[in-house]
Amino acid sequence: MGSSRLPAVAASGEEVGRNGVRQPGGEVHAWLPGQNQTVCGLALSGTRLRRFPHVPFDYSGTDVLTDADAVGWICPRCLAATAGGRGKEKHGWVRESPRP
Repeated sequence: MGSSRLPAVAASGEEVGRNGVRQPGGEVHAWLPGQNQTVCGLALSGTRLRRFPHVPFDYSGTDVLTDADAVGWICPRCLAATAGGRGKEKHGWVRESPRP
């Protein structure tokens, strides 16, 4: 991604939690605040995705969604672009000396 900013969520729907804070629902994508498109390249205005700058995109490819979740689908392209749960923190190892 090349940016030190952490991705937030852009979603097709929303619900208001018990504490009165908006939460994403429906189709969820990663979005970098200040950009006009999702990480996977969808234009926010053309797709009518709502921005949730207060919600970090911290999903992984192993997340399981149920009917009780407001989120119904997590974009696999956004997962891949944001490392989608890969790296030392998930595997517990990193290649120290890669082949030339």
